[in-house]
Amino acid sequence: MTVALAVLGLFAGVLTTLAGQGGGLFLLLFCSLLVGPHAALAITAPALLLGNLHRAVLFRKAIDRKVAARMILGAVPGAFIGGLLAGALPEWILQVMLVVLTALSIARALKWLAFDVPRWALGPAGFVIGGLTGTAGGAGVLFAPVLLSAGLRGATFVGTISTVAVATHVGRVIAYGSNGVFTRDLVVPIVVVAVAIAAGNWAGERIRANLSDKATTRLEYGVLVMCVGVSVLGLGG
Repeated sequence: MTVALAVLGLFAGVLTTLAGQGGGLFLLLFCSLLVGPHAALAITAPALLLGNLHRAVLFRKAIDRKVAARMILGAVPGAFIGGLLAGALPEWILQVMLVVLTALSIARALKWLAFDVPRWALGPAGFVIGGLTGTAGGAGVLFAPVLLSAGLRGATFVGTISTVAVATHVGRVIAYGSNGVFTRDLVVPIVVVAVAIAAGNWAGERIRANLSDKATTRLEYGVLVMCVGVSVLGLGG
């Protein structure tokens, strides 16, 4: 199982560094198949916290700090409350939000609609998404369409969403710790996954440096659509 977790962590790091998203959702999905949903939440939350922190450091020069700060102010308390209420909200709420926000962000990218998410809305959006992330684990994919619709692209998108994810996972880890979710036997799996994600971040950064802006934009939206499909089908919860 240790080798499988290492491979999953490596893949998650590469995918998220290339596309800004997706690795955490698929890591949660396959960890759930290996160890069960509750243990998967406990393993992935601190591992993804460390992985996103490492990624934020790698892309620190590209982070839009004003956007990140607004979302973090909402996401941290939202994630903490959601972590305390893990499993209490119906899945259809997440699915509807995923489809609507993704459709809007894609319509904006294709210039079918012309709009920007107002900066004042980022805090409330962060609170709602943070709460859903703490509750459902895989809901962090909702950050992507909001940030894409706010105009972020490329390295700025990757660095900013990683920074927001760090804050969200902090809230989740604190909440899960207060709920007694973490046990001693999960220490090794958490460390294995965290180290593997960091290695994937490193590899993904070097692959991304050789891609064009057009290719990275396609990756960002393609992986977003794929993640939404997984979540709507109920595979990532």
